Amino acid sequence: MSSHIVRGMTSLNTKKHKSIKPNAKLLAAKAEHEKWLSKRVGVKKKTYQCDFPKYSTDKNLAPLSDAIPGACPAKRQEKYTGNEIMGIATMHKSNSVPVRKDSNAAVDIARMRR
Repeated sequence: MSSHIVRGMTSLNTKKHKSIKPNAKLLAAKAEHEKWLSKRVGVKKKTYQCDFPKYSTDKNLAPLSDAIPGACPAKRQEKYTGNEIMGIATMHKSNSVPVRKDSNAAVDIARMRR
């Protein structure tokens, strides 16, 4: 048995089921059963068709706009001035690390410390 097939189910059956054409005897039996259901049990045949919703608009409403306002003003762009980072060093396993001017990071990276 293959592992991708659910136990108890097969995918070999690809034929469509034959539909049964209702004959006069079957139609009469269905009509009699519906009559019995409505008379004896009080069940009526349900229709599952919904009414169409009304999409018309009310003319007395205030006019609306389709304009979309901006959420907030634009954020101020931050620029690098060039006086903080001295360079980029390579640490363990080709990990690039920025080296700052005011710290001993270059010495630590040269010694392979974190």
